[in-house]
Amino acid sequence: MLKAPFKATLLASALAFSGLALAAESFEIEHLPKVKNAGNITVSADGKTTAYTLSNPRDMVAGNEDGTADSHLYVMTGKNKPSLFIGTKGSVSSLQFSADGETLFFKTKREDDKNTSLYSISMNGGEATQRFAFETSIGDYAISKDGKTLYFVAREKEKKDDLKKKGFKAYVYEEDQRLASLWTVALDDKEAKPTKLFDKGHVSSFNLSADGKNIVVAVAPTNLIDDFYMQRDLHVINTSDGEVTASIDIPGKLGRFEFSENGKYIGLLAGTDIHDTSTGVLMVADTKSGKLTQLTADAEQHIVDIDWLGKDILAVAHRGVESAVVLYETDGDIKRTYKTPDDIVVRSADIGDDEIRFIADSPKHPREVFSLTRSKVKKLSDHNAWLKDINLAKQSTFSFKARDGRNVEGLLMQPSGDAPAGGWPLIMAVHGGPEAHYSDGWLTGYSTAGQHAVADGYAVFYPNYRGSTGRGVAFAKEHQNDYAGAEFNDLVDGVEALAQSGLINKDRVGITGASYGGYASMWGATALTDHFAAAVAFVGISNQVSKFGTSDIPNEMHLVHSLKWPWEDNWMNLIERSPIFHAGKAKTPILILHGEEDTRVHPSQSMELYRSIKVRTETPVRLVFYPGEGHGNRKAAAQYDYALRLMRWMDTYLSVDATRTTAMPEFDLGMAERLKKDDEKSEDKAED
Repeated sequence: MLKAPFKATLLASALAFSGLALAAESFEIEHLPKVKNAGNITVSADGKTTAYTLSNPRDMVAGNEDGTADSHLYVMTGKNKPSLFIGTKGSVSSLQFSADGETLFFKTKREDDKNTSLYSISMNGGEATQRFAFETSIGDYAISKDGKTLYFVAREKEKKDDLKKKGFKAYVYEEDQRLASLWTVALDDKEAKPTKLFDKGHVSSFNLSADGKNIVVAVAPTNLIDDFYMQRDLHVINTSDGEVTASIDIPGKLGRFEFSENGKYIGLLAGTDIHDTSTGVLMVADTKSGKLTQLTADAEQHIVDIDWLGKDILAVAHRGVESAVVLYETDGDIKRTYKTPDDIVVRSADIGDDEIRFIADSPKHPREVFSLTRSKVKKLSDHNAWLKDINLAKQSTFSFKARDGRNVEGLLMQPSGDAPAGGWPLIMAVHGGPEAHYSDGWLTGYSTAGQHAVADGYAVFYPNYRGSTGRGVAFAKEHQNDYAGAEFNDLVDGVEALAQSGLINKDRVGITGASYGGYASMWGATALTDHFAAAVAFVGISNQVSKFGTSDIPNEMHLVHSLKWPWEDNWMNLIERSPIFHAGKAKTPILILHGEEDTRVHPSQSMELYRSIKVRTETPVRLVFYPGEGHGNRKAAAQYDYALRLMRWMDTYLSVDATRTTAMPEFDLGMAERLKKDDEKSEDKAED
């Protein structure tokens, strides 16, 4: 088993202490690029054919070029196994079948394309064909039932001149006024020119009615991401002339939406009000009057996907760490709850002629394709069969009482066998948002540790602290107007509960997370420094005041988190809830990482905390930037680098003999030698 030279030997001794032997084949960091996830599932109208995409990460240790994960196209017909239709480099997305199910449309950008364009491929095989290219990349799209008309979202091309070539490259922040419009064009007429059908605002997505007479469009006043989150409404228009026939005032954030088969209703997911943090409530709108009815506002759940099944709405609901597939009538009554296995988490679903297909994962495998009938659930794909030969850690729900009596739950991974004396060292992985949640499925990733951490002797805990989704709107709002208050106290209380259970060693606890989870990690290293022996913070928030001025979502920050503008609150209140305020007492060694192109949480947030800790303390602190990356690493090299640095930092400061002043590990990861050894290993396997 390939081990990094800096792996802490104490972790192996912890396994030996408990009488365990290392598994012949344990999950390692180098396995991460082999993990493939199915998604983007769509079913033909007759239910006979299912198409989906499969992520195919670039494997740096196998000699692949750096880049984002490719997505490949797979098709299943009848009871046949999945067939690879497109397996080239690049991304295939937005799958849509023609009305007769004979053709599949999708978006991609191939080598000779200037922009993302529309392609199609016959279900009888053959090469994919470009069907339409616009002057800019196309966004959402739909094909008329007769296949003759294409509707699509796009912005007009930016007017360019030769001034940039002469060095005039200045731009005005947030004043690019090119809004995306809804366009229409004759699909098979190469001479036809697209015309605007709707341009009253910035169009992000739309849905075409079954009879082709109406379109419902999601529109924001500007193209700013803040307005996308907080200011989108729906308008019903005629396809003949683009005239608005009804408008639907969305009370909060807007998620997925879709016409009913008869065109009378629009099923949608949205926030209950402007302060709702997410889009987990099922609603129904009347297409003529625009009247909106909230169906599940009080349910302790978060609906993540919907699709019409006849006159009813099929919903994928996340409840705590579990999921349910529920059929709702348009008045909100539950018509049926489908039986699904307890060991999977359903993520999304699609329907064709009563045939239900869905994407789901489990602690034992990433996202795969399943079928659902009245009598049974069947797994249809197996793209991660190699995991059957890997010793995977046990994963279970762990619930505890917070200091104020609130019940909080999370998911715990731990090595096999009994915990050693004093308990396992723990890595706590805090999700971002905080309007997000962990489900009892596949949790391992480059920034979330998981199976490779457990293989090295750690327990890993994934808490759904207050503010998380999955337990209803009220629970998700419990963090509001209380930055770093009860929400992060939940993290400490979770550690205490795990320690009291004898599972973990409270003196060897590390905290990590990205975005809001990065904020939690920075807070853990400063204000809560007594509780954490190591911290790894990714794209985190260190200063709530300067974050307001540098983030691209100030309104979202105000409306669903702080509930007050900085000047309406005591400025010192925000400062005191910022990690930089507590930097002087930081004793927790902290590794800070950030994408240089992050617009959500500006890289200066990481710089501020780095400088504050370095100047005010002797505590080990390191700052790593990733060029070309934003709010999270998308490319393979950056992900691999991050995963190695995360585990090396934890290995250094959570080992038995580590202190908070232990010297930082070398900055150099020895990547050249590592890749060389992995290349040799790959060659040896090829020869075998």
